[in-house]
Amino acid sequence: MTISGVYAPVPTPFDDDGELDLVAWRGNLTRWMRTPLDGLVVLGSNGEAPLVDDDEAERLINVAREQLPSDRLLIAGTGRQATKNTIKACRRAAGAGADLVLVRTPSFFKGQLTTAAFIRHYTAVADACPVPVLLYNFSALTGVTLPLEAVATLSIHENIVGFKESGPDMSYVGDLVGLAPEGFAVLVGSAPTFFTSLMLGAAGGILALACVAPEECVRLYELVHAGRYDEARVLQGQLTPLAKLITSAHGIPGLKAALAHLGYVGGPPRAPFEPVGAEVSSDIARQLDRLAAVAPSVSDRAAGVALE
Repeated sequence: MTISGVYAPVPTPFDDDGELDLVAWRGNLTRWMRTPLDGLVVLGSNGEAPLVDDDEAERLINVAREQLPSDRLLIAGTGRQATKNTIKACRRAAGAGADLVLVRTPSFFKGQLTTAAFIRHYTAVADACPVPVLLYNFSALTGVTLPLEAVATLSIHENIVGFKESGPDMSYVGDLVGLAPEGFAVLVGSAPTFFTSLMLGAAGGILALACVAPEECVRLYELVHAGRYDEARVLQGQLTPLAKLITSAHGIPGLKAALAHLGYVGGPPRAPFEPVGAEVSSDIARQLDRLAAVAPSVSDRAAGVALE
């Protein structure tokens, strides 16, 4: 399996009591499937995965599988601290219909997570998982970084098909691309550096920004692959301010506020998160409106217009 293109790591909608809002989930998924995204990631970091229990996770994946056509990839986050629990989560996700699993690095016992420990963990997971595995590094949240030596060893495993790097370190992304064997995809999660990552040879992105600006993220990817680098650079500059607001500045609550402005059901974040305040919501809305001025599809989505 070869992975490329643009994927949205979609938020999980909760109601005011903190329970899953599956009606909103179905509605949001339907709207995302009207866009040119190559697929979705459910229960990634933006899906508040650490705050969702296993039964809830299975329900979310089941519904997503019903809503996604077979030509769109459904990727499910299954990272757990223990190898045994990660394997269980991978099997449940595959049984619920996931095409691939995204396995975040264990991180709690940081001092003991050596290169050898990571290799043992991911090898055991990949050996037992019924669907292909994507390695997942998010150092800003976990406090650990998957060593390049571990990636080099794991990249030749027949059931490990790629790596998601969420950070903006272009040196690390370049090293990943350089060591990746044929068929092993390097995907990035930093929208502000998406253009640069693609120029370095990344196969695509799993971008929070793609939840609210999917057409623009796909357009940037297409421009780079068409060799239209000046246009891609301009588009990157237009996207970066919004990307920073809904990721590093305000995180999941900010992303949910952006979705609400566009007519999706963001819903409140699950405790202990809190929603952003009115001032932040207004800042995010203004940035969305600025983007809409140069990218009309954003305003079309806000009006609920189906895009062709």
